[in-house]
Amino acid sequence: MIEPSGPLPTEVYWRRRLLAVAVAVVAIAVVIGLIVWASSSGDDDASAANAAASSQADAPASGELPAPAPSISGQAPTSAPPSSPSQTETPPQTSPAAGDSAVPCSDQSLSVVLYTDKPTYTKGDQPVFTIVTTNGGLAACSRDVGKASQNVVVRSLDGTRTLWSAQDCAPDKTVNDQTLAPGQQVTDTVTWSGTTSSPGCDRPRVAIPVGAYQAIAKIGAKESAPITFNVIAPPQQ
Repeated sequence: MIEPSGPLPTEVYWRRRLLAVAVAVVAIAVVIGLIVWASSSGDDDASAANAAASSQADAPASGELPAPAPSISGQAPTSAPPSSPSQTETPPQTSPAAGDSAVPCSDQSLSVVLYTDKPTYTKGDQPVFTIVTTNGGLAACSRDVGKASQNVVVRSLDGTRTLWSAQDCAPDKTVNDQTLAPGQQVTDTVTWSGTTSSPGCDRPRVAIPVGAYQAIAKIGAKESAPITFNVIAPPQQ
């Protein structure tokens, strides 16, 4: 190393050299520190930029909704569905045939209704009466609804005098046993000659006079409500 030379003492020059070296070392250290700081700062900025770019790429675009979560399928039911009972068809119900064993129909379970074919007849006409017998009970029952058990009676309007009965002259003894389902009806007709009669038909039969009359129907002892009709004189020739 070159020895310092000059008018000043040698120690002065050495101190100056040491100071210069120290300043140079500090300057170099500062420069190195600045370089290191700048480098690390750039890396942090790049990392932050990359993270921001990644977040923008992952986020949905403006106005878009995130896709719904997929539904979970294949889960076992909490309980098994009840097994449906086996279906069996019920055959249609048919009216019981005549002759089937059934309890006899009581008078209380029967309904008997009488109709006329016209409300007014001309003297000499032969009115036709219709008898409708109905099982009004809740169970099937058996009853003779034939001519042997039915009757039609024509009376005076006040019901005090009998003028004709279907059972007086040439009564029909036909038996018609029917097993009637609940609500089932049986219909029959009786034609009247328009003349009087007597039990056993032992008196002359004469045409009834012009006037108003009532009639009832019977099935055994069961009677219908009375109905009324008129008989008028024939038109003058």
